[in-house]
Amino acid sequence: MMSPTKPAPRTYNQTHVPRKFTSGQRRVSIYISWSYPAEANREINELDNRYSTMSEVRRVAWPKFESLAANPILFQQGIAGSLELFFRAWIPFQQFVEETTGLAVPVFQRIDHAGYHLPLDERVLEDVDTLMVFGLDHVVTRQKATSEEIEAVRRFLSREGTCLILGPHHDVGHSDDENIREMEHRHHGDALVPRQQSFGGYTQSLMQGLEIPIENRYGLRPARNKTTKEMVPLSIAHDLDKRGFFTGVTTFNYHMHMPHYALTTENTKSIHVLAKQPIDMSRPHPFTEAGNKEFNAFIWLPANGTRAGDVLMVDSTIFSTLFGADESLKRFWLNLVK
Repeated sequence: MMSPTKPAPRTYNQTHVPRKFTSGQRRVSIYISWSYPAEANREINELDNRYSTMSEVRRVAWPKFESLAANPILFQQGIAGSLELFFRAWIPFQQFVEETTGLAVPVFQRIDHAGYHLPLDERVLEDVDTLMVFGLDHVVTRQKATSEEIEAVRRFLSREGTCLILGPHHDVGHSDDENIREMEHRHHGDALVPRQQSFGGYTQSLMQGLEIPIENRYGLRPARNKTTKEMVPLSIAHDLDKRGFFTGVTTFNYHMHMPHYALTTENTKSIHVLAKQPIDMSRPHPFTEAGNKEFNAFIWLPANGTRAGDVLMVDSTIFSTLFGADESLKRFWLNLVK
């Protein structure tokens, strides 16, 4: 019998075993839209549109990661080391879902460590009820959904009870004006984020193909209580929350640069902005200078005549314990998978 203090043994390079449908047990899968090699092999002398190296993370966050990452014999260095932090931080969410549903949560990559390409097709879609697509690919790596993938997702959403969760990350420094880029950088205040960092090319192309009129914009700093440092509660439209996504939920976790999910249509009858996050107004940003005090943090597109499944928009960092996970966030996870 394994000691409870020891982590479960990990496997890698295994073929996914499909999960059978069982009433009351929701099958959840994560699909990361990046090419791992394209991200890990980015030229580190390029300042923009890349992930930080592990050395940069260690220096900025010192000494938080020293016990984990200081030894190159035990932990990957360079950009690859930073990418591995994502996988480690998703483990608690995976464990939470498995404990809740009784089913493991597989993590698929569009192009994995070993260079295997897995498009979003029936191999991913046939044994899942809630599919989470994390838009963590830098736009410069040119990840795009093909017409075959878009059609496969349409078929997935034609099944009753399915749910597609899209989480394109931020788009920092979109402007060509360097002064605006600097304002955005000072607003979020994260030294690890370059002056320009655009994510989510794959999810953007998928949304266009599915005719979802939403764009991920900016990287906005959520407001926190100046004394307690706790998150300022979300502004929740409880009257629209017919599914109870926010029952018992007051806040998400804190992350310095969250995307605003902007609606690009005036026909919003079938689009419900269920949660908005107050912005840190002490730090100027073009979005707040235009009069905005909150950004769209969670959007629900209910099933309609042409789509039997729901579509949700929420940032992938909400499922990462790299930025903490309190009881409010765990209740949100529970509401999603139950």
